[in-house]
Amino acid sequence: MPPFPGYAAPPPMPGYERSAPAVDPGREFPEYQKFPEGYTPTARDLPVITRSSAPAAPGIPTDMPTVELTPLAAPQPQPQPLPTGPGPLYVVGDVHGYLDELHEALAAQGLIDASGHWAAGNARLWFLGDFTDRGPDGVGVIDLVMRLSAEAAAAGGYCKALMGNHELLLIGAKRFADTPVNSGAGTASFQAAWLLNGGQRTDMERLEDHHLQWMSRLDAIAEEDGHLLVHSDTTAYLDYGDSIEAVNDAVTEALQRNDPDECWDLFRKFTKRFAFRDEAGSVAARELLETYGGSRVVHGHSPIPYLLGEVGTEDADGEDGGAPAVDGPHLYADGLALAMDGGVTMAGKLLVVQLPLAG
Repeated sequence: MPPFPGYAAPPPMPGYERSAPAVDPGREFPEYQKFPEGYTPTARDLPVITRSSAPAAPGIPTDMPTVELTPLAAPQPQPQPLPTGPGPLYVVGDVHGYLDELHEALAAQGLIDASGHWAAGNARLWFLGDFTDRGPDGVGVIDLVMRLSAEAAAAGGYCKALMGNHELLLIGAKRFADTPVNSGAGTASFQAAWLLNGGQRTDMERLEDHHLQWMSRLDAIAEEDGHLLVHSDTTAYLDYGDSIEAVNDAVTEALQRNDPDECWDLFRKFTKRFAFRDEAGSVAARELLETYGGSRVVHGHSPIPYLLGEVGTEDADGEDGGAPAVDGPHLYADGLALAMDGGVTMAGKLLVVQLPLAG
């Protein structure tokens, strides 16, 4: 501002020199300004950086470079820890190729989902054998059990299976075909016996090496939570050892030796039935339990209507004709034996049951 009227600037003091006028930011420095060596002053009229989407001032381009911001990824769910400790125990009776009925029964217990995959976490599932023959899709049943075994293990549970007499029969028919064997009642062959007992040619056509390898390594006997799990209601297991481990090793080694007569003898013994049905049934069941452990024998093999004497005979292994309705497993032999074959091949029921029994 100009000084007010009548104002006069004071005379300079002796020895005083007026300082250089201040320099506006962004303007050139006056010539008298001295800079340190190597210093370059900022040039005038630098362009103004604007957002490319905003209207620019005259003479300023709108395509100035911008920095792209990388969006943050959505937080990923943390994997849940697998459940610890054993889960609930389930057993499955004879399936005999009835794949659709097996899907339905497993789903009803919440063991698989609608697409047929394991849905039971750390649950334990045991199949008691006889996956093939008589029904339409025995190989499909084997494929399902093999897949569920892997899926259950990944979820912290397990799905396991026992050797049934029909597994032995199918292995023999594939390996030995029409090779004569000593049946004890004349000459026989695995091929003839397999066809006589419901062998399905479509299963044989689809059977592959990995199916055979899996079947030939199945255990014959197991113990879970006081339940002695076997396929057949027979005491013939005692012929192969006095411990669970000994029996399983003996059966596996017999199959590895690949001798048709030895395999036939194994099949013949595992085809026996009704050891626990009559008056001495509790004595036979107790003999198995005292040898191998557990407090109750759980088996398949003999359909429940057979055990009740309502259909079939002791030497009949072909299940056909009508049968009484089966609502669940059959507990007998003074509570020492539990039968799990609901007779699905004779219009019965494919049983999937949680153990111990409720009530």
